[in-house]
Amino acid sequence: MKTNLSSQITLNRVSPRYYRPENAFERSVLTRLEKIPTDIYESAEEGANHVAYEIAQLIRDKQKAGRFCVLALPGGNSPRNVYSALIRIHKEEGLSFRNVIIFNLYEYYPLTSDAINSNLNALKEMFLDHVDVDKQNIFSPDGTIPKDTIFEYCRLYEQRIESFGGLDAVLLGIGRVGNIGFNEPGSRLNSTTRLILLDNDSRNEASKMFGSIESTPISSITMGVSTILAAKKIYLMAWGEDKAKMVKECVEGAVTDTIPASFLQTHNNAHVVIDLSAAGNLTRIHRPWLVTSCEWNDKLIRSAIVWLCQLTGKPILKLTNKDYNENGLSELLALFGSAYNVNIKIFNDLQHTITGWPGGKPNADDTYRPERAKPYPKRIVVFSPHPDDDVISMGGTIRRLVEQKHDVHVAYETSGNIAVGDEEVIRFLHFINGFNQIFNNSEDKVVVDKYAEIRKFLKEKKDGDIDTRDILTIKGLIRRGEARTACTYNNIPLDHCPFLDLPFYETGRIQKGPLTEADVEIVRNLLREVKPHQIFVAGDLADPHGTHRVCTDAVFAAIDLEKEEGAKWLKDCRIWMYRGAWAEWEIENIEMAVPISPEELRAKRNSILKHQSQMESAPFLGNDERLFWQRSEDRNRGTAALYDNLGLASYEAMEAFVEYIPL
Repeated sequence: MKTNLSSQITLNRVSPRYYRPENAFERSVLTRLEKIPTDIYESAEEGANHVAYEIAQLIRDKQKAGRFCVLALPGGNSPRNVYSALIRIHKEEGLSFRNVIIFNLYEYYPLTSDAINSNLNALKEMFLDHVDVDKQNIFSPDGTIPKDTIFEYCRLYEQRIESFGGLDAVLLGIGRVGNIGFNEPGSRLNSTTRLILLDNDSRNEASKMFGSIESTPISSITMGVSTILAAKKIYLMAWGEDKAKMVKECVEGAVTDTIPASFLQTHNNAHVVIDLSAAGNLTRIHRPWLVTSCEWNDKLIRSAIVWLCQLTGKPILKLTNKDYNENGLSELLALFGSAYNVNIKIFNDLQHTITGWPGGKPNADDTYRPERAKPYPKRIVVFSPHPDDDVISMGGTIRRLVEQKHDVHVAYETSGNIAVGDEEVIRFLHFINGFNQIFNNSEDKVVVDKYAEIRKFLKEKKDGDIDTRDILTIKGLIRRGEARTACTYNNIPLDHCPFLDLPFYETGRIQKGPLTEADVEIVRNLLREVKPHQIFVAGDLADPHGTHRVCTDAVFAAIDLEKEEGAKWLKDCRIWMYRGAWAEWEIENIEMAVPISPEELRAKRNSILKHQSQMESAPFLGNDERLFWQRSEDRNRGTAALYDNLGLASYEAMEAFVEYIPL
């Protein structure tokens, strides 16, 4: 069973030539804007294996020389696959870690002496407890020491690193604000191990470990920039499109303390290892015509023309030969003969993405439409990772599909129970208790006892405590009720709104379990039952807690298994990916754009507002301070404005989709 098919979404539009050059000359041409050696891999697993084997070889070389191998290691998700690969090499290839010295890159501060959530414990759980490293060779900052001893403690930590001859290698991830370790923006080039106040973005990221932002420490003891740069070898790893912006700043931008990762440009043996998604903003991937001659295809041409329009401030049909020649696109003039020929081609391509019939228009010529006219009506399944992603991301399209008489099913993949605040539970408990008193004279002992039990737990609940199963059930019921209300508002029958409650989600924590066969089978059973002609699935993989990606992988895995078995329904099914809550499709990649009128946009907002628990009090709004309905409207209006600026039709808003074609 393939459980990481979402990683191929980016591959559909990137030529291997740009990330896997054939020779040193090609590489030097492609990477001339990159200031750190950067290797791009098709998947995070492939990149992690590369790093793991280099670390393994370093350890073996040190063993042969009878010397220690000194490593500085971080926690977080970036090195997780590297650690898994090293564990496998240890178990299957006999790699010993007896000569390895480990220095923990950072530790949260302050921590209590009995704290379970620490970076060192995370390192042990992910890696150290699974290999034969000597416990006496593991060193870590202490998050429990008194504050007035920290300065001296940090000095001794530096001294201990030096006593082993310095760091042989450092593994790093890159934070959302360009931090390495917890060297936040503003960290100086000469900084050493010290106590540092965590940036709000870093605390949000760390809250996955601690359960809530309130229970996440405000500080960290971290190795400084100069400590890291003193290492003989540095690996910076980044996976996923949410890291793409910072990777570009680090690799191609100026050296600046506002992006501490950019200091790696000053190191003579730093190495960036990323997957295609994280490489998405690098010039050789995003704008290859600026560094090399291109393998032009329709999508790359469209990307270039949209970029040229934005650069010149002109609509498509007003671009001139001069515009092309002055901005590195003369190749297109040679291919098409003139700017006019390119302009009209791309104008027509984008025009054909616009449709008011997302399910296909019956009895119409569908030659240039994104969706086919037949069959009509279509059976449609919209997969919603959380119980509100459907209306946030494609609420206008859902209403259009229902109005156009298609058979629409909305499948809620997870309960969304951890994203409900305790005050919502208390509000519903008050209602249930009041209802019981008024209509049942408080005679229902189960209600009375359960009410008292839950109230007591919530009153005594501490930061980081996991909710009881009863509370999680109530929170799930709250979200079910909101989703049903939104479906009723959109005229979708309630028997068409299954709640799949995929098991991977039900940990009670932000950190979820891995995708398993049980999750995929639940999705597969629904697909077999409905036999859809259209599937809509989340392509918004920048969701900071990763739930969207896992849910999408569950759908893709189910489709892949059905394809292997030759399912007949799949031959007449198209799969569309939506975005909305966390990001939007780039206009050059949009394959279907559904216009939304002012009235439809208002109805979409009303659908989102049915999810009352996800308004101001929602625990996980992320780093974007806007509410979900505000983000959604801004993105939909932004997409319409882009089409308008390119000289196409002017609409109030648009929802955008990209087709997924199974491998």
